[in-house]
Amino acid sequence: MNYLERITDKHLKDRLNAMGAVLIEGPKWCGKTTTAEQQAGSVLRMQDPDNRDDYLATAAVKPSNLLIGETPRLLDEWQDAPVLWDAVRTMCDKRGNPGQFILTGSNAVNEKKIHHSGTGRISRMQMSTMSLWESKESNGSVSLKDLFDHPEQEVEAVSDMNVNDIIFSACRGGWPASLNVTDPNAKLMIAKDYVQSVCKTDISRVDGVQRNEKLARQILHSYARNISTVAKTTSMLADVTASDKMECSRSTFDDYISALEKLFVIQDIDAWCPAIRSKTAIRSSPKRGFCDPSVAVAVMGLTPESLQTQLKTFGYIFEQMCIRDLKAYSYGFFSSVGYYRDRYGLEADVVLHLGDGRYALIECKLGSKDIEDGANHLVQLHNLIVEHNKTEKQMPIREPDLKIVLTGGQYGYTRADGVHVIPLACLRE
Repeated sequence: MNYLERITDKHLKDRLNAMGAVLIEGPKWCGKTTTAEQQAGSVLRMQDPDNRDDYLATAAVKPSNLLIGETPRLLDEWQDAPVLWDAVRTMCDKRGNPGQFILTGSNAVNEKKIHHSGTGRISRMQMSTMSLWESKESNGSVSLKDLFDHPEQEVEAVSDMNVNDIIFSACRGGWPASLNVTDPNAKLMIAKDYVQSVCKTDISRVDGVQRNEKLARQILHSYARNISTVAKTTSMLADVTASDKMECSRSTFDDYISALEKLFVIQDIDAWCPAIRSKTAIRSSPKRGFCDPSVAVAVMGLTPESLQTQLKTFGYIFEQMCIRDLKAYSYGFFSSVGYYRDRYGLEADVVLHLGDGRYALIECKLGSKDIEDGANHLVQLHNLIVEHNKTEKQMPIREPDLKIVLTGGQYGYTRADGVHVIPLACLRE
């Protein structure tokens, strides 16, 4: 099986050159272990059934014995023995050299079971499912980095994917395992199995609290119905309890959401609230999202064929696909993703901030008919910032460096108003 290069590869290498250890976090099946193995000198698999009991016993008595091996030593699913965190931190201090360990895990660190944050010794990095560029579906003719570095350049691009191709890719998801099979139906099974595993097993194993599989699925279903929206928790809770007369209190709902976040299944994005409107005018609720668009598809029982006639529904799923890929392409710039929406109807589906202060206003529009509206929103928002800065001299807001409409269409170009129209299947890091 050939390894497809991941954007994460070079970021992992850079961190290993700088720090004693690197923790790779992200949803299970996204390729963390396989990526780590490409640079690991030795591997310890904590969930190896032949050795698991021995490993746990050793971790309880002398965890440092499990750290012996060629470096970087990969500790896969280290969270099964949380004491390994402090053992790694201590060993990094003793050795004083970078690149000693790689830790991978499919759920967030349980801070109560470790004694030290690892700051200065263990670098944390996020990994997600594969972007279209990583799965070799985007032709990569438009570089996000180049656009930020040269925002004045004009875009000229043609996608190799049509809308139906985009729909299938979203339904299949960016799961590496789906690329190793040829049967289309088998490709679609990966996301379905992922959802089943999360609801049946993982949501209880993440912190040892037994949870109801059916309720977990109902909560995910409500999330999927509200994907890419700013639906309130109260409305989603009402949706859950209305289904099959399911009982669920607010505290129980919050507990399930917290568990799903620890598993990196749910990944909401926060609002960007610049001081260009009154606080009451700007929406501030989180926008609902998943680690991969295929999760929403699988939870709702949709198919590529059904979505071809439900393009409005797919528009919300497409936005999640865009967010997933934008996060991947901008990861090396210490980026953050938000959104802007106010009660006047002005919006930007994504506000992509880089660590150096530069940012892009982005709309995600599946078809060509919506591109005009999306571009107009971005121009209006830019103009609003300009007008604000004319009256607010002490606290001006930086103007956007880029205005982009990401589309499922085939042609990329730069409009006269400076908005770049870019097919998602043309984008890369």
